[in-house]
Amino acid sequence: MDELGARAAALVARRPVDARLRRVGTSRAGTPLWLLSVGHGGRQALVVAGPHANEPVGGATALRLAERALADPRLCEGADATWNLLLCLDPDGARRNEAWLSGPYVLGHYFRNFFRPGFLEQPEWLPEGAAGATLPETRALLDLQDELRPVFQCSLHGVDVGGAFVELTHELPGLAQRVAHTAARLGIPRELGPYDTLYWPRLGPAVYRIPPPHPGDLAAAITEAAVESTWFHPHRYGTVTAVVEAPMWGVAAVEDTGRPADADAVLRSVSHTLRHDTRLLEGILGRIRPSLDTFPEAARLLRPVDDYLLVGPGLADSWDPDVQDAGERRLPPLDTARLTALRLAGRRVALRTAGLLHQLVTGSGHDPSGALPELDRLIDAWCADYRDGCGARWIPVARQVEYQARVVIAAFELAGRYAPVRSHSSETGWGSQAALPMHRE
Repeated sequence: MDELGARAAALVARRPVDARLRRVGTSRAGTPLWLLSVGHGGRQALVVAGPHANEPVGGATALRLAERALADPRLCEGADATWNLLLCLDPDGARRNEAWLSGPYVLGHYFRNFFRPGFLEQPEWLPEGAAGATLPETRALLDLQDELRPVFQCSLHGVDVGGAFVELTHELPGLAQRVAHTAARLGIPRELGPYDTLYWPRLGPAVYRIPPPHPGDLAAAITEAAVESTWFHPHRYGTVTAVVEAPMWGVAAVEDTGRPADADAVLRSVSHTLRHDTRLLEGILGRIRPSLDTFPEAARLLRPVDDYLLVGPGLADSWDPDVQDAGERRLPPLDTARLTALRLAGRRVALRTAGLLHQLVTGSGHDPSGALPELDRLIDAWCADYRDGCGARWIPVARQVEYQARVVIAAFELAGRYAPVRSHSSETGWGSQAALPMHRE
């Protein structure tokens, strides 16, 4: 976090006429939220880095975008654009991940130092609507959106294990081809059936349409975009929002469109594994919880643990062909890419939970139930499954950043070809296009 701010300040000192840095809010812990703005055009682009605490690539991408915008007149003067780059939306959470940021970049080190706050503490989400938003980080972003009324907004995310994909609030024809070209040049796998987009419309390979928010319970909100979000808030201004996901560890099978011999057998295995792992972790939590009373950070770490343990069994049931009933949403056709994504997602829930439990035990300073050796064994075994069973391989940071920056610029350029109807009364701001029906796959 300190390096992000220092590099942004150095850029402004070098180019004071074309670049500005201002504080647009303060985090819950008192950390400034810094906005780096480049250019003087009338069309505002807003890029939000660090909405998820464990996804650091966006901060480096924001700095790369600022350098590109300063170096290429087509991105500022030629496009009548100003680039507004929010360096990190959740700086408090990001600091909690700094223990793994200097390496080594191995899965066990990452998960043992992983942190992501509970769902209700993640600043992109609006479970009570914009009017009910209480987190200062969320309020700062909402105020910024209302001030800038951006024509284009981008949220920068990082997939820990899997592949690259993009989610859009409005179709941008041609983006899938740009993503494919960029990913191929940089050797980054595209995720052709992400768990996040399992029931969402597909706009092209690795590009998906974000459906409007819909009512749902907490478990649904944690596992899909079932609540209002800052992605949709600026639609009244005609904003196109892109969520750009770049992987840290790539898995080649997430772009394998071949059909497995027995998809149901794979689903049963993934579902049964997630249920088994959840039960194991619930038992460990029950053993360590009584010894956490004097650990001041316990509540912060327990909230995401409780979230993951809440959603695990429901996810397993929704994927299990022996449990699904006729009234539930049916899974889309399952190729190897989708089945791999589900396997990665189930393992991710368990590994994140185990990593947080590991921090609870080590942070409390005592382990009367002997949970730490068991957690170490589970984390090592599950990381080995990612590495050896799924073929997860580290993607160098420079390639993650270059991929994400190129895709953001491509989406910005394509968004500029559209002239959305700006309306203060319309929910979407897209005029007649907003009335088109949207079908889930």
